[in-house]
Amino acid sequence: MSAEEDAKWLQWVTHQFETIAGEDREINLQEFKTALNVKESFFAERFFALFDSDGSGTITLQELLEALTLLIHGNPMDKLKFLFQVYDVDGSGSIDADELRTVLQSCMRESAISLPDEKLDQLTLALFESADKDNNGAITFDELRNELQRFPGVMENLTISAAHWLTPPAARPRSRRPRPLTSAYWHNHRSHLLCLAAYAGLHVLLFSLAAFAHRALGASVMVAKGCGQCLNFDCSFIVVLMLRRCLTWLRATWLAQVLPLDQNIQFHQLMGWVVVGLSLVHTVAHVANFALQAQSGASPFRFWELLLTTRPGIGWVRGSASPTGVALLLLLLLMFVCSSSCIRRSGHFEVFYWTHLSYLPMWILLIVHGPSFWKWLLVPGILFFLEKAIGLAVSRMAALYIVEVNLLPSKVTHLLIKRPPLFHYRPGDYLYLNVPTIARYEWHPFTISSAPEQKDTIWLHVRSQGQWTNRLYESFKTSDPVDSKRLSRSLRMRRSQRKPQVSEMSSENHLFCNIKCYIDGPYGTPTRRIFASEHAVLIGAGIGITPFASILQSIMYRHQKRKHICPSCQHSWMDDVQDEDMKLHKVDFIWINRDQRSFEWFVSLLTKLELDQSEETREGPFLELHMYMTSALGKNDMKAIGLQMALDLLAKKEKKDSITGLQTRTQPGRPDWRKTKPRLCSGQPQVINDNQIN
Repeated sequence: MSAEEDAKWLQWVTHQFETIAGEDREINLQEFKTALNVKESFFAERFFALFDSDGSGTITLQELLEALTLLIHGNPMDKLKFLFQVYDVDGSGSIDADELRTVLQSCMRESAISLPDEKLDQLTLALFESADKDNNGAITFDELRNELQRFPGVMENLTISAAHWLTPPAARPRSRRPRPLTSAYWHNHRSHLLCLAAYAGLHVLLFSLAAFAHRALGASVMVAKGCGQCLNFDCSFIVVLMLRRCLTWLRATWLAQVLPLDQNIQFHQLMGWVVVGLSLVHTVAHVANFALQAQSGASPFRFWELLLTTRPGIGWVRGSASPTGVALLLLLLLMFVCSSSCIRRSGHFEVFYWTHLSYLPMWILLIVHGPSFWKWLLVPGILFFLEKAIGLAVSRMAALYIVEVNLLPSKVTHLLIKRPPLFHYRPGDYLYLNVPTIARYEWHPFTISSAPEQKDTIWLHVRSQGQWTNRLYESFKTSDPVDSKRLSRSLRMRRSQRKPQVSEMSSENHLFCNIKCYIDGPYGTPTRRIFASEHAVLIGAGIGITPFASILQSIMYRHQKRKHICPSCQHSWMDDVQDEDMKLHKVDFIWINRDQRSFEWFVSLLTKLELDQSEETREGPFLELHMYMTSALGKNDMKAIGLQMALDLLAKKEKKDSITGLQTRTQPGRPDWRKTKPRLCSGQPQVINDNQIN
């Protein structure tokens, strides 16, 4: 820090201290824990004891500044001495195995990591034996320093990351947003921007033509007619953006490279805002025109008659333009309010769903209200009703059955549905599911997590986050055992399923059943482009990686088809021939989770994928996993450095990660994209993240 920055930092720390300390201008242990935001009392007590240099039981401002100056401005050796004092619980000048175990246990709690006592003992011994070079049963300061030097950059950056309250707001990193004028932004969003420009240009054209045609009737009528002509287009075309079958078909054509099909929902929402805005302007313009007519005496009718009745004869169906306009505005505002995210995501999806069905009476009112609207609606309306009819016929043609259920960690329900004979889908596709026993009229979208090559069942992984998904989970959690005949049928079906199959369940949370359900789909997603690239980077967080379950399984199916094994010497090699359906040479899968349990439901599949490619002797692995746990503190934090070092050492020894059991080491925190991106993007990979799906 410069002298000016140091002065600002000192002023900020003093202000924060005074805020927490209160009138006595001293901080006790409880206030220190609250301020430092430390989860584990061990570290709070150790830090407090070291900060309290006079042993008075409280920390003064001077003591706090001295300790923080050492931790923030001090050299690596000063920080290392502080760390050694934290680990040396009894103050003997060395760290024995029991002290190290206590520290690692506290590190685990601080990082929200839960491991059995046996694994904790293994971690303790791995770190202790690595650091205790002279085998005298204790780790000295020099031995700890030598051990830390094996991890580059750790000593230089050692700090207490949880002391966020001591960081001035100006020093906190700001999120970087893409700059719209850069060539990279234009390259990534050009189809989106061109469509927006075309949409805006079309509105200018429609408005201008309609306004010019009614120029003799005054400004208010010109504005009303211009907005009305734009609304004719918007209110008919807005439904085209939600024709999922048409969009799925378009994804297989060259238009997918031109049109931003992946942003159809965002465009639908944008058009919703435009419709509301144009409707309000259209209404205000007509109200102004009616007011002028009533005041000037140009019309024999009063203002309220012009606005609310059919007496003036305005409109092409018995003078109904005014009352239908009022009804349309009220319906539109109701739909708009109930479509807000606060309604949809607060457990009131049914409100959004049923009010959104008011588009049917709105279309009827629009046909009565505007003399030319039916012409605009003709083609979109036919497409819409054809899609609805086909979807209804296909989904209700024959009932399907949920034949198996697995209740997985993190309240994830794994459904296995008997696959219809003609149900063809691609990796990453999604479908709509209806379970009459849960809700007769509700259809909810879920990504298909099984690979298309798996012929007998369809997999769905459903995270319990709303009313419907919670009811689904609880219904299976409290289900009675099924009868023996149904169990036998399910067992036969399960044994007949083609390999590879991954078992993800425990016996107490595994249920065979025969529950009627209906599906509508499949529908395509941006992930269909993955197989056309040579290097794909898949980025997901939490339950958002369900599309990648299907994609990764399908990738390994196709990859294994290119693999050959010599029957004599068991030597394996891969075909270099690439087909149109599979051009991939490399796949990087990045999965970011908040806590340890979020990994559990998907780990068995990843383990199998690692095993499938473990014997290959290529330049590098075809599939490379990158796992991140955001609740875990990094190696630069004093509350986690010992644990992260132990996890690294034990992972190298056992060839697997202690948190997930995978060969891939789970990294703490979030990916550092500045370092990750250059390594991943040596070529031109196809990057797909879970926000692009559904």
